[in-house]
Amino acid sequence: MGFAVQLCYLRFPGIILGVDQPPFLPLLKLVADQLKVGIENWDEYGQREQTRREHLVELQALFGFQPFTMSHYRQAVHTLTELAMQTDKGIVLASALIEHLRRQSVILPALNAVERASAEAITRANRRIYDALAEPLSDAHRRRLDDLLKRRDNGKTTWLAWLRQSPVKPNSRHMLEHIERLKAWQTLDLPSGIERLVHQNRLLKIAREGGQMTPADLAKFEPQRRYATLVALAIEGMATVTDEIIDLHDRILGKLFNAAKNKHQQQFQASGKAINAKVRLYGRIGQALIDAKQSGRDPFAAIEAVMSWDAFAESVTEAQKLAQPDDFDFLHRIGESYATLRRYAPEFLAVLKLRAAPAAKNVLDAIEVLRGMNTDNARKVPADAPTDFIKPRWQKLVMTDAGIDRRYYELCALSELKNSLRSGDIWVQGSRQFKDFEDYLVPPAKFASLKQSSELPLAVATDCDQYLHERLTLLETQLATVNRMAAANDLPDAIITESGLKITPLDAAVPETAQALIDQSAMLLPHVKITELLMEVDEWTGFTRHFTHLKSGDLAKDKNLLLTTILADAINLGLTKMAESCPGTTYAKLAWLQAWHTRDETYSTALAELVNAQFQHPFAGHWGDGTTSSSDGQNFRTGSKAESTGHINPKYGSSPGRTFYTHISDQYAPFHTKVVNVGVRDSTYVLDGLLYHESDLRIEEHYTDTAGFTDHVYALMHLLGFRFAPRIRDLGDTKLFIPKGETNYDALKPMISSDKLNIKAIRAHWDEILRLATSIKQGTVTASLMLRKLGSYPRQNGLAVALRELGRIERTLFILDWLQSVELRRRVHAGLNKGEARNALARAVFFNRLGEIRDRSFEQQRYRASGLNLVTAAVVLWNTVYLERAAHALRGNGHAVDDALLQYLSPLGWEHINLTGDYLWRSSAKIGAGKFRPLRPLQPA
Repeated sequence: MGFAVQLCYLRFPGIILGVDQPPFLPLLKLVADQLKVGIENWDEYGQREQTRREHLVELQALFGFQPFTMSHYRQAVHTLTELAMQTDKGIVLASALIEHLRRQSVILPALNAVERASAEAITRANRRIYDALAEPLSDAHRRRLDDLLKRRDNGKTTWLAWLRQSPVKPNSRHMLEHIERLKAWQTLDLPSGIERLVHQNRLLKIAREGGQMTPADLAKFEPQRRYATLVALAIEGMATVTDEIIDLHDRILGKLFNAAKNKHQQQFQASGKAINAKVRLYGRIGQALIDAKQSGRDPFAAIEAVMSWDAFAESVTEAQKLAQPDDFDFLHRIGESYATLRRYAPEFLAVLKLRAAPAAKNVLDAIEVLRGMNTDNARKVPADAPTDFIKPRWQKLVMTDAGIDRRYYELCALSELKNSLRSGDIWVQGSRQFKDFEDYLVPPAKFASLKQSSELPLAVATDCDQYLHERLTLLETQLATVNRMAAANDLPDAIITESGLKITPLDAAVPETAQALIDQSAMLLPHVKITELLMEVDEWTGFTRHFTHLKSGDLAKDKNLLLTTILADAINLGLTKMAESCPGTTYAKLAWLQAWHTRDETYSTALAELVNAQFQHPFAGHWGDGTTSSSDGQNFRTGSKAESTGHINPKYGSSPGRTFYTHISDQYAPFHTKVVNVGVRDSTYVLDGLLYHESDLRIEEHYTDTAGFTDHVYALMHLLGFRFAPRIRDLGDTKLFIPKGETNYDALKPMISSDKLNIKAIRAHWDEILRLATSIKQGTVTASLMLRKLGSYPRQNGLAVALRELGRIERTLFILDWLQSVELRRRVHAGLNKGEARNALARAVFFNRLGEIRDRSFEQQRYRASGLNLVTAAVVLWNTVYLERAAHALRGNGHAVDDALLQYLSPLGWEHINLTGDYLWRSSAKIGAGKFRPLRPLQPA
């Protein structure tokens, strides 16, 4: 038996079982059962050390196992160095080495040998990366890079610090200043293609490390490392500034369009009284003319009976001044803002290196004309300038009797440039967000290989004919079923008439019998300070261990200081005020710890730790099994320095703001959050949370409100294996789509669209659809970036149309399910209610600074959102643990607690949590290690 157990351990995990190390009991039982001996025989094994050695030698000879030697060590370092060129995460390298040794049948060495090999590989890779980035540099390059560390024109900041500043406001002055930054980056004139010499992950990591260091620290680096770090900072900085310039242009144009629209409306409203007077006057004149015709009187005399002819002529002139364009469009007012754009447009167009797809070549040609006019100081647009990019809406303004209007031609071209940049039809060299659409996707050769070997990571049949046959057959069956039910008035709580669809609202979600249990449980939860709660949750989960040092990977030495930094983000207090509220803490300490230990990835892994703890907690099973989720956007106003970074969405009023878009599981765990512009539709970010969270949740069904769905989202959700179930407002106005030739669904006629499904488009672009979905699934590009570009595509774009048609099939199938299933409606409603309740908790936690976002940098805004989400997840877990104890306490005191009612308890309460005051990190004397704080006493009935 000892021989067999040793063989098992050599095969996996690949180690020799130590003399004093007992084997894994289930394994021992399995081996004993196979050998038909008792497990107690193990105690007799290996009493002679020589027996173990002999068995080990025999196992090596029989099965080819090899001891780990210096030769293996050198080979391991060589192999790991290649991987370390892509990532310097020790855990990744160690895991790869262990897997490599197992495949080679090499017995795993002690852990310190694995760590030593990984560390040496990282050191070698770092040297190779530094050399790769520094060697191509000439002496002139090195001088220019060193100059970045000097003070700018005898000012207070260095050139590097100035170059990395974000724009303050979306106006022409700050646009020009940012263009100067991009020009300064471009002046470095780095060797072409240098950014492709090292892996993107390592380049970004080096840039992040350099960004956290002072110029004095960077100057102390040995030359190769210093120049490599400055090159990485330059590459990332140039991409960031380029994207920010394009975003500024987008926002400035948006402001000008909104201002023109508002002025148009205000003028019309201000003219309301005069317009009404004219309408009444011409009503009287019209009636006089009608009477004159009927009686045969002179019509001119009839007019003069109402008012004098001179007064009538004057009133016509006044009416013409009051009249708006035939289409009541405000576009003509954009010309009043032309001067604003002209302040920066020449520099803006000159500094960007633009390329175009065939669909936008005419727009780029127009931009080239404008560039030439700017260079030559020409005022008149050439007669042969391209005009086929001009949309009908602009046509009358641009093409006048006197020729091409310069103002509106340039305004139209800049507006179309904005649209083409959004869609990806025009891309910018050196940008991160506005690259060629093809650059975001899996290379065609790799995609073809994956498809041929049936390894596409998609949840559907990848053969187009098979896919369409399955979905269209199901669609036909469902249409026939729902049509029959609608005709017989058998749809549950729904009716379709000629006037449309009517669905009976759902009844109360919480039965009265559950309310008493909810109240009793809430009264038992112990009072706790937010600092104590976080310390307690960390004792259970150790989530703080994920906030490792950016460079060394070490844990934070002062855990309480780390928790203080996280809490400062979560409650929106900021480091300065938090230092004042936390005795013994200074701003400098908090700022240093935040700079080196809190990042997007550390927040993400720490959140996953809490979500996993919630997922594994037995009591959370009363709320769901972790396979469904919902997402919703929560608006926060931007104030003070951050006001200019916010966007305005009329849905949230006239104040600028940001949206925290958060995903929450059916067990109430918020497993993903993202800071987004309030002007962007929520549906853009639905897939990001489902694909890029790091928890153990396996979401199968996802709910959103109306803002969370588009046909593109329906299509991608299905392709990637998620059932999408939005709660659609005004569902009766949402049309069903059927294939051409199928019209025999009379009972559904009010809901069926006159547009038929374009199956030809799906067939024509099937491989493009699969390639896009594969790229998103593999993380080559984020879903939100692709959805933004697809949503900005012109209507005739083939891929966008094909994906929309695919989404229409899935949307129609979903609506047909919705009509048949009250349970589906109830499930979606309950899931969304959890998200809305979570938003209330988040609003309560994020209470400082009037609940406004006041951080100018997008990075700090992301940290605010991440800290808030982490702390709300901690509150949810803490409440879950103590709700379970409350339920046990109620039962222990003779109260009947029905398991069926536990689903109505919620871990989102905060009345018992003290969120304010001084933030002291003291362990409670009431609870010892591994124990819990006492519940509040039961109140007499």
